[in-house]
Amino acid sequence: MPVFSMVVHVIYANNSDKSKVLVSQMAKIAFILLCHKNPGAIINQAKRLTAAGDYMAIHFDARANSEHFDEIQGALAGNPNVVFSKKRIKCGWGEWSLVQASLYALEAAEQAFPRATHFYMLSGDCMAIKSAEFAHEFLDENDADFIESFDYFESDWIKTGMKEERLIYRHFFNERTQSKLFYAAFNTQKRLGLARKIPADLQIMIGSQWWCLRRQTVEKIQDFCRSRPDVVRFFKTTWIPDETFFQTLVHHLIPENEIRTRTLTFLMFSDYGMPVTFYNDHYDLLLGQDFLFARKISPGAHELRRRLGDLYATKGAQFQISNEGISLFKFLSGRGRDGRRFAPRFWETESTLGRERELMIVTCKKWHVAKRLLHRMRQLTNVPAIEFVFDEETTQLPDLGGIQKSLAKRTRHRRALMRMLFDYYETDRLIFCLDPNNMDLLQDFYTDRSKTSLLEIECDFDDEYLLGHAKRVGLAGEQTREETLERLLPTIRADVHFQSDQIKDAKFPDFFRMRQSATIDENALPLAAFLDITVEQARDLAATDHLFAD
Repeated sequence: MPVFSMVVHVIYANNSDKSKVLVSQMAKIAFILLCHKNPGAIINQAKRLTAAGDYMAIHFDARANSEHFDEIQGALAGNPNVVFSKKRIKCGWGEWSLVQASLYALEAAEQAFPRATHFYMLSGDCMAIKSAEFAHEFLDENDADFIESFDYFESDWIKTGMKEERLIYRHFFNERTQSKLFYAAFNTQKRLGLARKIPADLQIMIGSQWWCLRRQTVEKIQDFCRSRPDVVRFFKTTWIPDETFFQTLVHHLIPENEIRTRTLTFLMFSDYGMPVTFYNDHYDLLLGQDFLFARKISPGAHELRRRLGDLYATKGAQFQISNEGISLFKFLSGRGRDGRRFAPRFWETESTLGRERELMIVTCKKWHVAKRLLHRMRQLTNVPAIEFVFDEETTQLPDLGGIQKSLAKRTRHRRALMRMLFDYYETDRLIFCLDPNNMDLLQDFYTDRSKTSLLEIECDFDDEYLLGHAKRVGLAGEQTREETLERLLPTIRADVHFQSDQIKDAKFPDFFRMRQSATIDENALPLAAFLDITVEQARDLAATDHLFAD
């Protein structure tokens, strides 16, 4: 049987042996926090939430910076209301690892905090938009599990991309980081007819991963996992199981009248399926929503974070619930799309990527050289790196709701596209390649509030390469006369040099250049400065085999 926190008030009559015992159940929340960065924000969040008498169990991604984990552990070591998962694993978006990390954190919380009545899933980007007093009273009054739980096949929860294929085929690779292997394995299974059956006794459900479950529900899920390893094995090779595993098991184990098919965390999505970020001027809007927490709070919204941080410990706060956030967002963003917006967008204007983000551009006329270096950068730094996103139609990009489908769309919505890529990869640093002829894009990105840096790879061009370039871009064909090619060559060479000179003359800040004619040691210096790595690491990059080979 679950153990609950009990507040007992004993009122004794004067000089009497009669007593009256009033027993009331009071909610106590164990927050389940999965995180991988921003140790300062995690420490502050844990201190704020536990100061109100609640608990927290933390799983810090084993893939993340170990020094950050040591910092978090050191800062929270003396807090009896904080516990860490006994096992840390490497997490990847869309993988079973996120569910497993949640189960590890749940197990740690369930064992360490026997007085916890509710378990609430949070991310490092979430913050309370109600006081602890309000949250506890709300949970006391609603004896139910709060989890989005919609029929997987009948609902329209999945807007784009795979649906049935997420379940009936086995997914062993990560679509974001191992795209070629992911689709090769998928297509092979499809071609060979290796579809599998869904467990017959389960109705697969889907919904947001931001849930709040009662203790007895968590205990039933843990018992089920121990008794049904076949179901666990099934979900381990589904794609994006954090949207289906808990949602399906809660629906399977708990009576429908004890489930509220909603989340207590307020979040909104753009037309392209990416979460909307909240900033300093959204404080009043957030407090008016019928939710306990909100996601995602911008890392740079320091005033909003301070005010919301103070709010959780507030006593006697009154909240006017208007719940107009989603409809207001649709109205204002719709006016913007119709060209009728007469003032800056209510939340963050589309003209910025965010001050806290760093856009790192590699420009090179020889695309194959830039791609070789980008591949090595990705291996060495673990920073997401994308090839010629604005130049090459076939560049592999994640499904972002359609904005990525053509070069024209990518260029027209370039800042929206880059913001979505930052969000998709959950990073504050992003590298991409750009042809030097895109001077307008370079100038546009450099006017953004984000930090922008540029690395030019200056290559040598012989006549054979320039002729090949002329044929690739349609300036010449296989039947073009030799005398015409001879007249064309100086013009093409001058154009290539002109593009490079334009970049130099623009005097962009944080501009670095490496040259084919330079030594490895000479090229290591600009690489180290561009990537913020050691010179030794940069030298390893500069020494990439056949880097400049045609």
